[in-house]
Amino acid sequence: MPASVQPSTAKSNVRRYKDARDGFCHVQLMQGDTYVSTEPEEVLVTILGSCVAACIRDPQLRLGGMNHFLLPNGSDTGRDPRCYGINAMELLINELLKRGARRERLEVKIFGGANVMAGLSDIGNRNADFAEQYLRDEGIALIASCTGGSLARKIQFWPNSGRARQAFVRDDVAILAASELTSQRNMSRSTAGDVELF
Repeated sequence: MPASVQPSTAKSNVRRYKDARDGFCHVQLMQGDTYVSTEPEEVLVTILGSCVAACIRDPQLRLGGMNHFLLPNGSDTGRDPRCYGINAMELLINELLKRGARRERLEVKIFGGANVMAGLSDIGNRNADFAEQYLRDEGIALIASCTGGSLARKIQFWPNSGRARQAFVRDDVAILAASELTSQRNMSRSTAGDVELF
């Protein structure tokens, strides 16, 4: 695949900006976002609490992408299906395959799944377990993961090189946790059994 292939996003509101500190174009992913790129000057970034992000790459094509999902699965037709892991994983993998990636070459790194607030029950663990089981079922190599714990994470992923960097976040945990709790409460109203809230 030529280097001129342009990045694409499955969602038009992904935020892109040039970071003066490192000179890279940063692509900020939020819940439900998926983004794929071959650009060497592009870094995908997200902040995760109980959510999970999968960073998937075909090293031969230097093509990769990231998703960010809120819950493992669900059947609520009133919600954005990209917020569910089952859809987010399919969307990302299918976009990579459409651009020439080969399933047997795919490498995955997963992050997130923290329990940042007691009221979120075990949703972080369920998200991480889902991602690992999905990859086993699909026969896709999980080469690295950092999930669980109680702290939010900032993730950076360079799809062209496969480099990933994680930093634990302490300052904005309350804001992030409140945002996730609100999202999960809203989703749980019509997805009985998906989220246990106290």
